[in-house]
Amino acid sequence: MTEATAICKPTPISKEATLFYQVAMPQPATHLFEVTLQVSNWHSETLNLKMPVWTPGSYLVREYARHVQDFQAEGSSGEVLTVKKVSKNHWQIKTLGNSDIKVFYRIYANELTVRTNHLDLTHGYFNGAALFFFIPGLEKQAIKIKIVTPESNWQVSTTLAKVEGENNTFIAANFDTLVDSPVEVGKQQIHNFNVLNIPHSLAIWGKGNADPQRIINDTKKIIIQEAELFGGLPYQQYLFLLHLSGSGYGGLEHKDCCTLNYPRFGFRDRDKYNRFIQLVAHEFFHLWNVKRIRPKALETFDYEAENYTTSLWFCEGTTSYYDLLIPLRAGIYNRQTYLDNLSKDITKYLNTPGRLIQPLGESSYDAWIKLYRRDAYSDNNQISYYLKGQLVSLLLDLIIRAKHQNKRSLDDVMRIMWQRFGKSEVGFSEMQLRQVITEVAEENLDDFYTRYIETTEELPFEQYLSSFGLYLKTVEESDIPYMGIRVQSENQELIKFVAVESPAEQAGIEANDELLAIDGIRVNAQSLNERLKDYQVNQTIDVTVFHQDELKTLAVTLGKPQVSRYEVVIKDNLSELEQQNLVGWLGK
Repeated sequence: MTEATAICKPTPISKEATLFYQVAMPQPATHLFEVTLQVSNWHSETLNLKMPVWTPGSYLVREYARHVQDFQAEGSSGEVLTVKKVSKNHWQIKTLGNSDIKVFYRIYANELTVRTNHLDLTHGYFNGAALFFFIPGLEKQAIKIKIVTPESNWQVSTTLAKVEGENNTFIAANFDTLVDSPVEVGKQQIHNFNVLNIPHSLAIWGKGNADPQRIINDTKKIIIQEAELFGGLPYQQYLFLLHLSGSGYGGLEHKDCCTLNYPRFGFRDRDKYNRFIQLVAHEFFHLWNVKRIRPKALETFDYEAENYTTSLWFCEGTTSYYDLLIPLRAGIYNRQTYLDNLSKDITKYLNTPGRLIQPLGESSYDAWIKLYRRDAYSDNNQISYYLKGQLVSLLLDLIIRAKHQNKRSLDDVMRIMWQRFGKSEVGFSEMQLRQVITEVAEENLDDFYTRYIETTEELPFEQYLSSFGLYLKTVEESDIPYMGIRVQSENQELIKFVAVESPAEQAGIEANDELLAIDGIRVNAQSLNERLKDYQVNQTIDVTVFHQDELKTLAVTLGKPQVSRYEVVIKDNLSELEQQNLVGWLGK
């Protein structure tokens, strides 16, 4: 039974207790995992169980406990024990002198992302933080886990250590390891391969046009490049879990595995495939940068609250810089493809008004309340630490390379961070990170940090690209006057975004208005730009919208055409030094 109650005082913890989880899925169509926790040799009047509210690598409180149902506990003789709900993620059991307690609960699992749980007739997938409770004081205790499959031909893919002689039974060294070891159960394709004499596996769930051998061949190249950067591989085995989904996208890193979610038919088109390879490179890079090289705030995880740091720009942004660079070094795509992709990222950055509002350090710190909780106004007042962090890392790499003729680079920063912090898994401070960068650059970069991490000054791309024979070319849509909206067709023409200080905003148009007509003639997302070409700068047009079901016609005075995209272009007639710098950075 379960009853609500006020917060209870902590109770003594038995150091001799043993923990055993069983995860079953007898009716996959219900999307319910059935979880049993057996706590043995417990010697306290109460047993406290807490579920994490977030999972490392994804900086948002996700309230995993909201999926818990049918929670109950019993003693060694089967007697029902009283359960008190202490807080949103905290259950407390009165043990009545029982030293062996069995806890049973179900978890609803119908969210297919890399950070949640999913169970259906084809497979089961779960993350430890979203499925298991921890017992305060026993976080370092080893935990045994048995997986009970609904069908005999379902197999288990995980990097948890197997228990010899026991089918589908594993051991986690501690709760952190359990959280860091996702599990895939089903009929997934499993492809084994070796790199640098270490076993790797690719497990693929779902239907699509993925070519496993092509993925493995290119993944091997990624692994070799990143191992070369850091001086070897810090694991005994590695697992790539790939979910082929309808429209999902994402990845989540772990110490010796990663989960990837990618559109099922996104592997034939070259650009889409390159994007997938970047995702592989990104999550694999994280096994060093984030899983082992991590900020002090993430050295020890607090699973019940936000863990704040200003250094996510380095954790995620620098990793994003390398996820574009590593496939180039691996020969998966050429220099022009790299520059094209970099151009797209710079375009996205320079077309995001929020870059002038939110500093990079603040973006990192506020990840918990902003990045994963976007709304229609987000692009106006925030910037992604992935995106700006990537571009700040680019500039830092160029600064170091230009000064040292490519004999030093951001690679050296990564190697030092690995040696000083990653190998021993000692968290770094933002100041220590900056000291390492400054040490490699042999240059005082305090002014750089102030301008581009602590404030919102524009990033000086031209200044640093120039030494490498590159410049930023602007491409204007000279025949389209500026209105400042983005429209998407969703059974109606929905205005998804209105740029701050744009003609549309000044006229009173808002995001989520339904666009109907310009000067009395129907318009949609596909025809909008063509219609705008019929007008001139400073001309006023009547725009008709539904605003909260109220029909409105608003006068919009069009502005000057805006830069639609930016291209990183190689100069004509490079100097010998520019040519050397460019080849040293990006090859020929």
